[in-house]
Amino acid sequence: MEKILRLEYKHYDSLQDMSQQDQELVRAAEGACDKAVAEFSNFRVGAAALLESGRIITGSNVESEVYPAGLCAERTLLYHHQATCPEDRIVALAIASRPSLRECYPCGQCRQVLHDVEKRQGRDFRVIMSGAGTATVVERATDLMPFTFTL
Repeated sequence: MEKILRLEYKHYDSLQDMSQQDQELVRAAEGACDKAVAEFSNFRVGAAALLESGRIITGSNVESEVYPAGLCAERTLLYHHQATCPEDRIVALAIASRPSLRECYPCGQCRQVLHDVEKRQGRDFRVIMSGAGTATVVERATDLMPFTFTL
């Protein structure tokens, strides 16, 4: 049996074309890059999540001398969210990086955890991948990894 997988997304050639709320979320992700611990790769990543309450929380990547003990910005943010305010569900999540030569996309582990959070909170959330003044947006994190691991 043949099946077709189709991915729908929005691409913005300029962040100015996005809603004010999305621009604010991207700016928060860009600001989170300042808190990254990236002394080995010098690749700073920030993530910001808009919660149902309207609050924005952030996370950044953390590297370690004991590779691969570091953690991506997205998972830092998502694990912090689960530990501190899981009842305030995520509505949207933005990712940014410095240097920002292109849009910043989540790694495979982060894509799985994004899916896990959607499943756990019973609600999809938009993912905004920004960089170099542009952004790509998917309406559900699961769209980034349609064949997820499930126990």
